Amino acid sequence: MPRIRTKPLRFLIIAVTSLALLACSDSDDSYVITGPQYLPVPNPVVSLPPDEGAINLLSQTYDLGSVGYQQAEYFLEGTASAFTNVSELGPDGMWTVEPGEQAAYKTRIVVYRPIDPADFNGNVLVEWLNVTAGFETPPSWGTGQLEMRRGGSVWVGVSAQIVGIEGNPRGLLPLHLKAVNPARYGSLVHPGDSFSYDMFTQVAQAIRHPSGIDPLDGLVAEHIIAYGESQSASRLTTYVNAIHPLYNAYDGYMIHSRGDGSSSLAQDPLIPIPTPDAPLVRTDLNVPVMTFETETDVVFLEYLKARQPDTDMFRAWEVAGTAHGDYYTFVSGRNDTVGDPVYASVIEENSVLGFITCDKPMNNGPQHYVFNRAVRALNDWVADGTLPPQSPRLQENDDGSDYRYDDLGNALGGIRTPYVDAPSAVLRGEPNVGNSFCRLFGTTALFSAAQMSSLYGDEAGFVDAVTNATNAAVAADFLLQEDADAIITWAPQQWRAQAEAP
Repeated sequence: MPRIRTKPLRFLIIAVTSLALLACSDSDDSYVITGPQYLPVPNPVVSLPPDEGAINLLSQTYDLGSVGYQQAEYFLEGTASAFTNVSELGPDGMWTVEPGEQAAYKTRIVVYRPIDPADFNGNVLVEWLNVTAGFETPPSWGTGQLEMRRGGSVWVGVSAQIVGIEGNPRGLLPLHLKAVNPARYGSLVHPGDSFSYDMFTQVAQAIRHPSGIDPLDGLVAEHIIAYGESQSASRLTTYVNAIHPLYNAYDGYMIHSRGDGSSSLAQDPLIPIPTPDAPLVRTDLNVPVMTFETETDVVFLEYLKARQPDTDMFRAWEVAGTAHGDYYTFVSGRNDTVGDPVYASVIEENSVLGFITCDKPMNNGPQHYVFNRAVRALNDWVADGTLPPQSPRLQENDDGSDYRYDDLGNALGGIRTPYVDAPSAVLRGEPNVGNSFCRLFGTTALFSAAQMSSLYGDEAGFVDAVTNATNAAVAADFLLQEDADAIITWAPQQWRAQAEAP
């Protein structure tokens, strides 16, 4: 059955709120709908990469075909603008900017789409690939790929920043595109990160209004939602405040694990235009913005300074027992094809695939399960205006330097799950020690067999506690039922691994 294109929520909002009665005459009493005037977005030229080697992106270890998906890669080229501010960039995020200097670019996107067009749900999730390691990774995909796929979304990863293409001398490994496969990626040209915002806009244009090669191969994008995690969340915050009002290119935003700041509007070699400390997300938006925060983000990365009230167009979720980067996102989740209950397990592991080793076991908490719920909630919010539930805030101490903790050592407040309300470990977002990235990975400290027995008595007691806490999280609308089922199914194995181990 062909998919019917529907009008996204943002167009309905514009139409309803911009109805104006113009001057009437005796011969013509008429209502005219007017609306915001957005700048035109040029269509980039889309082409296929050279047939040299394979697509380069560290995303998952399983074959996408085994889960009903296929991957493709496209090059996009055109002319992008940098931006300059018209007035002061204030902490309220209500920024006014205009296009400035232009430069030619050629970049790439990676597309994961359902093999069967009937499986497509109309949502295209566009992730600003993260380059903190000196090469590109897709951490929002890594955390939420299970729900993105089982919902039927298309996922698109964008090489938006120069480091992903050209590398960084301080990078963790030389895995940037031109180093990994110069024959395939040697023709890419990035003029600098000042132009990245417009490049990201033009990706949405190529998806929504394809000209020539269609990156969706005939699928019709009903809603296009932008994602960005960590450094990419910082850039997405600037994009929302400064660029979205110019072009209205995206139907919603997931700002995933933001700290207190936002990226500069312009960088060297152009004249730098820094943004203020701890800016809010602007409050006059016409599309939904969801901010998803872990324990690491709120205190250590100081999102606490940028907290703001929820509105009908802004939601912030803060999740207890989680870290900025965790075991599922960077290790185990790369193998998660169907949401097997084993991915609900809590174990102690201090290595990320052998090339990052921390002194303590990294966080192995519930971020991925709550993020799955956030992915679906944002899809529904964009599609039909269904508001996500409001998250309780994590409880920090008086000076904001740490959290308040329960008697077992887990943080109080925030979104509650069985990982902190019927725990088998202390799960924190505090800085770990070791490789420089370890400070973002939090910690896991499993309870001893004696502690498990003292808390729950026996296996039945533990399973009952996990079941009750899990059902409470579902009732609060912060866990999906299918994920709750996996958590409950795994509870007996978790007990046996800890309480009955020799």
